Amino acid sequence: MKIEELFNQHRDSLGETDLIIWKYILRNRQAVRRISIHELARACAVSSTTVVRFAQKLGFDGFGELKAVLKMEEAVPEAYQENVIEDLRTFYGKTEERIFSRDFDPASRLVHEANRIFTFASGFVQENVTRELARLFFYDNVLLYDIPAREEFYSILQGVTRDDLFIFVSLSGETPNVTEFARELKLRDVPLISITKLHDNTLASLSTVNLYVSPAEFPLYEKADGHAPFKSMMPYFLLVEVWYVKYRMYLNQQAAEGESGEQENPV
Repeated sequence: MKIEELFNQHRDSLGETDLIIWKYILRNRQAVRRISIHELARACAVSSTTVVRFAQKLGFDGFGELKAVLKMEEAVPEAYQENVIEDLRTFYGKTEERIFSRDFDPASRLVHEANRIFTFASGFVQENVTRELARLFFYDNVLLYDIPAREEFYSILQGVTRDDLFIFVSLSGETPNVTEFARELKLRDVPLISITKLHDNTLASLSTVNLYVSPAEFPLYEKADGHAPFKSMMPYFLLVEVWYVKYRMYLNQQAAEGESGEQENPV
């Protein structure tokens, strides 16, 4: 699991001093991979014990394990500069490897157990992702109801229960609507699955399960001249497609385990 995922998972348990350490790590990731715990403590004006406790709050045994994870992580470049086709091929390969190795069971379990499922997208591309998600799950008679705007969300919110499920798709995870809606759902203990870019973001920290993607930019023009760089959003669509396939596999596994249990305990 990426360190950003761990941070989002444990964000509620972190104090102001922990956030100071976290922000320093984000700004100086390369340096933190090499420095000692005492150097990090001095840079953040905290004690070495505080650094250890911060690491433990993220689920590590100590700072050494946190630093080892940082060293193992391979940064995904935000923008590629050289041979665009080869860079794109490399990007697709790395994206495929990360997504296919992901454990989708927690998200699939929420979908399988949900009474109703609602989706909300924070932008045009994200809307296309939720439509594709709805199309895929329709094969299993799982209906996803789109929430078009704020008013509709609060209308639906009046009748939601813990048996319902929401799926939010957002690039930054910081759009005012999605963070506001996510806080409302968390107050009511309503499960939420979010799909966001892999970075420290509010929506991910408020979600029951978060699925991360890593889009990337590719320069297609020698001179910008007002042209926006091409951003590959393929990871979103690959993620939802693989999720659906793994959801189907999850259902098959649950059915097989159920039949096995019945055979072991005949009436």
